[in-house]
Amino acid sequence: MVADRSGHIAALLDRDMPPQLAEDAAAVGVELLPGIGDLEPECGCEAWDHCPHTAALCYQLARLLDEDPYVLLLMRGRGERELLDELQVRSAARAARHLPQSAEDAAPPAAPPAPEGVPAREAFAAPGPPPLPEPPPAVAAPGRPPALAGGTDPAEGLDVAALEFLAADAAVRAQRLLAEALAPGHAASPVPAALTVWEDTVRLTATGPPAPIAARLAAGCGRDRADLARAVRAWEDGGAAALTVLEEEWTPDPDALARARAQLAAAWEGDERAPRLRATANRWTVVGADLQVRYGHDGRWWPYRRERGRWWPAGPAGLDPAAALAMPGSDG
Repeated sequence: MVADRSGHIAALLDRDMPPQLAEDAAAVGVELLPGIGDLEPECGCEAWDHCPHTAALCYQLARLLDEDPYVLLLMRGRGERELLDELQVRSAARAARHLPQSAEDAAPPAAPPAPEGVPAREAFAAPGPPPLPEPPPAVAAPGRPPALAGGTDPAEGLDVAALEFLAADAAVRAQRLLAEALAPGHAASPVPAALTVWEDTVRLTATGPPAPIAARLAAGCGRDRADLARAVRAWEDGGAAALTVLEEEWTPDPDALARARAQLAAAWEGDERAPRLRATANRWTVVGADLQVRYGHDGRWWPYRRERGRWWPAGPAGLDPAAALAMPGSDG
C-alpha cells in the first residue's frame, strides 16, 4: 500500500508521518496508531490507575512519535532499515512497470484488421430500405369529447359546460390540423403563428358558443361588445389575417404603395363610373360613400362598410379592389 503512494514514501524518507498513512492503513485493516489496551504503562509508585509518572511517559512517547515516525512502525514490528529496503524494492518495481519499453524489446503494434467488405456488384445490387408506409387516412369528422356532467357535483368554480365546450373545440381543431397535414404540399407550408389571447377569444366566439359561454368571453376579453362583434365578423371573413387588417393601420413602403396604386388604376381603367378614393395609410375610402377597401400585407384587398359610425368588415379579401367594393356586404 505504501509503495503504491509516492507521497507516502517521500514523507517517510524525510522522517515525516503523512496524515493519510494511518487512514490508508486502517482502510486495509492495519491499525498503526496505538489504541485502548495497546499501551500498558507500569510504575512502582503504586498509585491507582495512571499516575503522573505514566502520564509523563505517554507524553514522552507522543514526542518521540512526532520526531521520528519510524518509532510507530517499530512498535508495530517493522524496523526502519527493514521497511526502507522493502519500500525501495517495491518502488523500483513500480517504476519499471511505468517505463516505456526499449525499441528492441517493444513489440510492433498489431495492424488493425482489414475490413472484409463486399464486392461492389453485390453492394449496388442490394435492395434499399423499405418504402415508408402510407399516411393514415383523414378523419371524416371530429371525435366526440366525453360528457363531464355526472352524478358528482363539480368542484367549486369549475364551469362544466365551458370545459365541455373547450374539449369539443379542441377536437374540431385537431381534425382540421390533421386534414391540413395530410394535404399535398403541407411540408412546404409555413408554420402559422400562435394565436394571442385576444385572437383566440375572437376565434372561440366565432364558433357560436352557448349564450352563457359567449357572455363570459365577452366579459373577459377587455373590449366592448361592438369591438368583439366587429372582430368576430372579420374572423369569419378571413381568420387571423382579417383580424389584423381590422385592427392594424400601416403605411405601405414605396414598392407596396406603387403596386397598390397600379392595381387601383387597373381596376377601373376606362370606366367613367370609377369611384373617387381618398387614401389614408393602407386604407382607400370612397368619397361620398360609406365604403372602403383596405390593403393587406399579403397584397389582397378587404372590403369595409361604415355602420353606426364604425368601419365593419364587409366580406373576404380579393386581389381586385373593384371586386372587393362590389361585394354584397359592401354594396351601397
